[in-house]
Amino acid sequence: MGYFDVANSPLLFLLVAAGILYIVGLSAVFLRKSWRRCLKLGISREKLRSVARSSAVFTVVPSISIVIGLFTLSTVLGVPWPWYRLSVVGSVSYELMAADMVADGVGYASVGEMASQADYTIFGAVMFVMSICILAGIIINIFAVEKIQNGMSTLKKKRGDWGTIINSCFFLGIVAAFTPLIFASGTVYALTFLVSMGVAALCVLCMRRFKLNWMGSFIMSISLIVSMAASVLLEGLLK
Repeated sequence: MGYFDVANSPLLFLLVAAGILYIVGLSAVFLRKSWRRCLKLGISREKLRSVARSSAVFTVVPSISIVIGLFTLSTVLGVPWPWYRLSVVGSVSYELMAADMVADGVGYASVGEMASQADYTIFGAVMFVMSICILAGIIINIFAVEKIQNGMSTLKKKRGDWGTIINSCFFLGIVAAFTPLIFASGTVYALTFLVSMGVAALCVLCMRRFKLNWMGSFIMSISLIVSMAASVLLEGLLK
């Protein structure tokens, strides 16, 4: 039995499908309850349908980047586990970072090298680390998200523009945490990161210059596609 025999096993497909169906069912229940509550509040069916259509568009379009991420992760983690992670909780950057940490911990240079080995026990370690580590944010949100959100809203009201700037610093902190890891991973990683930044900046420039507001929903997808193509090219040139 090899690594991908476990990563793409029928049993894992079955378990993942069951988990995703549960989430879909739960979402359907909340959608039904919300729809009925809106009708009781006097909101017309036409307005609800309009909101549902616009929400569907703004949900499907950004999910293109998630599908691309699934293709990326499936090459090193199989199909079912990335499918579950990206459908329920997780992100491409987090999953790859967690998998790379496991690979480094067991003595491999990268998750790709780890996947090329036949030791299927490593895949269990990858699943465990991904699942346990991401629980920290979920648990903290249970107890602190309301206080954090109210605090940031109050800060915006009291400090005006400074409140908005401080709020943006949280996102910059995440970027600052990931950037050193990317540059420490090698030349191809660093150049791919710079390409993705350049593509995103170019998309924003086009939005502002040519009033292409619709492009905002596609920036991540465009950046992912171009940067992945660039990484393949760079890998071939710098070997």
